[in-house]
Amino acid sequence: MESKVHYFYVLLCKDGTFYGGYTTDLARRLNEHNQGIGAKYTKLAKRRPLQMIHAEFFVTRSEAQKAEYAFKQLTRRQKENYLRTHPSVTLPNEK
Repeated sequence: MESKVHYFYVLLCKDGTFYGGYTTDLARRLNEHNQGIGAKYTKLAKRRPLQMIHAEFFVTRSEAQKAEYAFKQLTRRQKENYLRTHPSVTLPNEK
């Protein structure tokens, strides 16, 4: 049985786009994205700095990654509605 908390999170990029991802450490992951080492999508300077605007926690990695995948399949309007209607955990402060 897994003991870590698994997160699905959403970043708001400087260019106004959303990035959805998975992690076990929200603060570390946000820092990595803002350093340009987090993911191919967030490496582009036009997308940084990024702001974490949503996070949900799950008991298993599989559940968190399924939530990430489902979010990525949504249209922009559906993503905005999802963010308005789904509760988020307390997000880490940006540095």
